Amino acid sequence: MIRKIAIGLAAAALLLAPPRLLASPAFEAMLRQAEAVRSSEPKQFEALLGQLNASIGSASVAQREQLDYLKAYQLSYSGRYDLGIQAAKELFENSQDVSVRFRAGSLIVNSYASTRDFAEGLRYLNQTLALIDQIKDPELRHHAWAAGGSISNHVGSYEDGIRYAELMLGDSPSPRTACFAGALRTEAWYNLGQLKGREGEVDALVSQCTAAGEPIFTNYARAYRARQMADLGDRNEAVVFLSQFLPEVEATRYPRLIGEVHSTLAEIYLAAGDFGSAELHARRTLSQGATMASSAPLVAAYRVLFESALQRGDTAAALAHHINYFDANQAYLNEVKARAYAYQQVMGETREKTQAIELLSRQNQVLQLQQQVDAQQQRNTLLLVLLLAGLLGTIAFWAWRTKKAQLLFRRLAETDALTGISNRMHFSRRAEEALDYCRKDGEDAGLVMFDLDEFKAINDRFGHAVGDWVLKQVAETCSAICRKHDRFGRLGGEEFAFLLVGCDLGSAIALAQECRKRIAAIDTAPSGHVFRITASFGVAGTRNCGYDFLTLLSRADDALYRSKREGRDRVHVHGLEAAPAELHAG
Repeated sequence: MIRKIAIGLAAAALLLAPPRLLASPAFEAMLRQAEAVRSSEPKQFEALLGQLNASIGSASVAQREQLDYLKAYQLSYSGRYDLGIQAAKELFENSQDVSVRFRAGSLIVNSYASTRDFAEGLRYLNQTLALIDQIKDPELRHHAWAAGGSISNHVGSYEDGIRYAELMLGDSPSPRTACFAGALRTEAWYNLGQLKGREGEVDALVSQCTAAGEPIFTNYARAYRARQMADLGDRNEAVVFLSQFLPEVEATRYPRLIGEVHSTLAEIYLAAGDFGSAELHARRTLSQGATMASSAPLVAAYRVLFESALQRGDTAAALAHHINYFDANQAYLNEVKARAYAYQQVMGETREKTQAIELLSRQNQVLQLQQQVDAQQQRNTLLLVLLLAGLLGTIAFWAWRTKKAQLLFRRLAETDALTGISNRMHFSRRAEEALDYCRKDGEDAGLVMFDLDEFKAINDRFGHAVGDWVLKQVAETCSAICRKHDRFGRLGGEEFAFLLVGCDLGSAIALAQECRKRIAAIDTAPSGHVFRITASFGVAGTRNCGYDFLTLLSRADDALYRSKREGRDRVHVHGLEAAPAELHAG
């Protein structure tokens, strides 16, 4: 009620406003200038907003709404997304100008993408695109397509990201829009593994964005170009290329770009063996604060610090960084799944709405047919039966599809995508349930944890495709020796674990030894390379360690690291001062 009264008073004020509320040429000139520099010159943009606020008394209603949009944009650009979204929603819901609503909707979509609320972003994208037929200005259409491309890339729907980018590029875009569209397409190409062979297009994009005065998009493109150089083995060239633009990157004051560029340099330096420089850039990534949460650059930064500490022999620091790396990686993976789920959820809602419209349309057809029943009763009755059968078939089909999708999402949430075995979260939950069962029945249980030896060297020598092949072969080999009630899962990276239900410590040791031998016997020739695969094992049992899952896992992990320290390719048991000779390699 208070809001309605306020809106009524505002409307009355507008009706009674003096002539000075007509469009002010001076105010309009400042608005146009602010529009032109809003993403390329952040300091000048802030100064212009201050001048516009000071001159608000001379602005018309349309000019005030345009200023409100620029304020919302500035809030989101500076990281205050909640305030930016709130301000943009006010415009989207209350403005009578469809162009203002359209721009505000596009800003809401981009802001939700930045805050990782992809479901809401996709919903507002659908609402915004519903207005596009009323938009005559191509630059405004580009706003929505840009938002659509941005959020599509965020949720991993890179084909859609490319589609939106090409819609912009095919619609006579301004230099700034062409720059942004090219950056979106480059990001999608890189993540789809399609950037190779397009280096010339990326270089052209950098020149285009530089000419358009867009340092953020320019340096995102440069970061992808540097990654491509490093992927092709030109690490020194990549470092020299990207480092020269660091002052320009820092000057943008855009945390996500700064974190992206520094994490890129950190990874390249790490691969080149320059651990000091790698640590420096990793810590610069971490300094960007909360804006880097649940992001790939944050994961990369912690991994660089962890591996660098290992190389220095600082095990305490390595452990601390590994914990942070594990937590950040888990948060990032959870977010990737959440993005995919949000995308599927909103696409499902859209399909349901479309189906509801189709259903209403068919029901209208049925009503029209019923009005003709008196004249053509026999023929129309048959037609009605056929239509109803079609409706029921459609409903049954989509019910089946929905159920199938739910089962698929559940399997994706529980399964490690690479190896097909349980992921860490699912393995932990099932292991805790099994241990609770063993505790109640007084049964023994054993936990075997193992880690592939020198796995990073395999990735570095032969590439990640071979590394993935090794992980799948190990998972398949070890799954074959699991009993029906045992639990087997991938904890992350090259770490795996078994929970052996109803097994005493001796049986657990025997299974670990058998698994070790089978891993060592894997023929690597099908991968295209000949090398040896070994693993180090740690074993813990409930009789010595109790039935608490985290305690068991910790004890097995201690034993595993003891195996690593004492030469790898062996089994070590928690509670034994030394591994028996028969548990060593060979």
